[in-house]
Amino acid sequence: MVGLGAEDQSVILFEFRMPRMVIAILVGSALAMSGAILQGLSRNPLADPGIIGINAGAGLTVVVFVYFFFGKVGTGTFLSVFILPFFALVGAILAAVIIYLLAWKDGISSTRLILVGIAVAAGFGAVSLIFSMKMTSNDFRFATIWLAGSLWGTDWKFVLSVLPWMVIFLPLAISKAHILNVMNLGDSTAVGLGVNVEKERRKLLFIAVCLAGASVAVAGGIGFIGLMAPHLARSLVGGKHQIMLPTAALIGTFLLLFADVISRSVLPTSEIPVGLVISVIGAPYFIYLLMRTK
Repeated sequence: MVGLGAEDQSVILFEFRMPRMVIAILVGSALAMSGAILQGLSRNPLADPGIIGINAGAGLTVVVFVYFFFGKVGTGTFLSVFILPFFALVGAILAAVIIYLLAWKDGISSTRLILVGIAVAAGFGAVSLIFSMKMTSNDFRFATIWLAGSLWGTDWKFVLSVLPWMVIFLPLAISKAHILNVMNLGDSTAVGLGVNVEKERRKLLFIAVCLAGASVAVAGGIGFIGLMAPHLARSLVGGKHQIMLPTAALIGTFLLLFADVISRSVLPTSEIPVGLVISVIGAPYFIYLLMRTK
C-alpha cells in the first residue's frame, strides 16, 4: 500500500484486488439501499430487488446484450463495459413498471407486490435461460456465472462504468430519508403533512431501480443483500432512515466482501460465484423472516 512491495505484488493489489474490492463496496451499498427503499415504500419486510424481480429484469436485458452484441464488441471492451449499465437500467425499469401495474389494485398490496414480483422474476429468468442456451460456449459460460452473481469486473474500467450511477443515486437515496420516514406513517398521514405521496413514491422507486440495475450490470444476479442488510441495520440503529440507510449500506458492503472472500477460498482451483454464497446465507434468513411475518 505504501509502495514498498515487489512490482508483481503491486500489480496484483492495484490492478486486480482493489477494483474488485471497490466494486463490492459500491454494489453492496447500492443493493442494501435499494432493498431498504423498497421495504419502506411497500411497508413489506420481505421486499428486495432480487425477490420482487427487478434484478431479473436487469439480468434479462444484459443477457440479451450478451447474446446479440458480445461476439461483435468483445468481452471487457470499453463499449461493452460502459453500455451494460444502460441495458441493465432499461431492464430494471421494465420489470418495475410491469410489477407495479400488475400489483396495483386500488393501491399497492404488500402481499400482492411480493407474489407478482416472484412470478415476474420467474418469467424473466426463464427467458434469460432460453437466450443463454442459444449462446456460444464462451458466452454461455460468462452468462451462467454472471446470472448466478459474480464480481467478474476485476478492472478499473468496470469501476468507472458504474461509479457515476452510484455517485448520483446513493446520495439521492439518503436525501429522501425523511420522506421515507413520513411515508412509513401511512399515506393519509403523509398527505396531511404535505407530502405528494404518489410523486415521491415514483421518485423513490426510480432511485431503487437505478441502484439495483447498476449493481446487476457489474455483479450479476446477487440476491438477498437488499433483504438482509436493512433488517440488520434496523435492529442495530432503529427505523429512522437518516441513520438506517447508511448503516444498511455498510452492512451490505460487509456481507458482499465477506461472501467474496468465501467464494475465492472454498475451492483451491476455482471460484464459486459470490451470488451462490450470498444465497446460502440469505435463503435461511428469508425463510426465518417469512415465518415471523404475519
